[in-house]
Amino acid sequence: MSSQDIPEENLPAAQDTAHGALGVADEKDPFADPGLPPHEPRVQDIDERAAKRSERTVALLFTVSMLATIGFIASFVAIPHDKSIYVFTLGHINAMNFALGLTLGVALFCIGAGAVHWGRTLMSDHELVGERHPIEAPADVRAQVHADFRQGAAESQLGRRKLIRNTMFGAMAMVPLSGVVLLRDLGPLPEDKLRHTLWSKGKLIVNMNTNEPLRPSDVAVGSLTFAKPEGLEEHDHGFQNEIAKAALMLVRIRPEDIKDKRELEWSHEGIVAYSKICTHVGCPISLYEQQTHHVLCPCHQSTFDLSDGARVIFGPAGHPLPQLRIGVNDEGYLEALGDFEEPVGPAFWERG
Repeated sequence: MSSQDIPEENLPAAQDTAHGALGVADEKDPFADPGLPPHEPRVQDIDERAAKRSERTVALLFTVSMLATIGFIASFVAIPHDKSIYVFTLGHINAMNFALGLTLGVALFCIGAGAVHWGRTLMSDHELVGERHPIEAPADVRAQVHADFRQGAAESQLGRRKLIRNTMFGAMAMVPLSGVVLLRDLGPLPEDKLRHTLWSKGKLIVNMNTNEPLRPSDVAVGSLTFAKPEGLEEHDHGFQNEIAKAALMLVRIRPEDIKDKRELEWSHEGIVAYSKICTHVGCPISLYEQQTHHVLCPCHQSTFDLSDGARVIFGPAGHPLPQLRIGVNDEGYLEALGDFEEPVGPAFWERG
């Protein structure tokens, strides 16, 4: 198509340069500025009923955001953390995680969609051309920016569209509550749960491998036996949390080789019971030197002397392994005479 076939009023030289300064290609600037297309009013600009519909749409999105935030809080409080559900294409997933992600996503999406719809249908859509200028703005430019800001605030109709304003403020005020609710897990929980285990007076000591109660004759001199409290089974809910505190190791040492007085009193015929959980970062201890009575943590090589109160003789562990006081019941089985007298595993800030 040649330039003769284009209507004269659409030729670059004939367009209004006030809306967008048009340029003409020349030797210095071979790319002409096409300018901006003529402004076309939206239906909301000429029909107040359409503007009201847009206003209600924006308000609905902000309201849905508020309801989704309430749903987020309700899901966090009401849904058990271990409940799972089946979701098509996703399979079995954690119900709480799914509900939290869905509600928070809807809350944030509706705020964003409401703001975009508000800007595209109700705010001024006149295109403005800003010429390039130095980084340091002169006084007249700063004054113009302030004037443009005031004009934009007026054109947003925030004072006139009270329904939008109020629902937007409500949605934006409630979304942060999602983060506040999550702070619940940073509170006093787990209280004093780290200070107690399943061991108690009269609790039988059960072999970890055979799942049978132990007799003193089952623990030979120089051997290392791993044990757990009676009644704790692998299929139980919370087994991993409980065994991480109650795991026990039994070692039989000749009484004359035991250097610590309290250790000897808390043992039975040279059988001493210590926590299997390293006091450095909580790794399970599994290496035993029969000749030296030392146990070694395989993670960071912390070494404890079981003949001397399980004191630390090497490595980064900060304190000895807790000892469990044991005895024998009327049927001849090894039993605990109480719980550990100090928290098991690594130190924590409330240890006191």
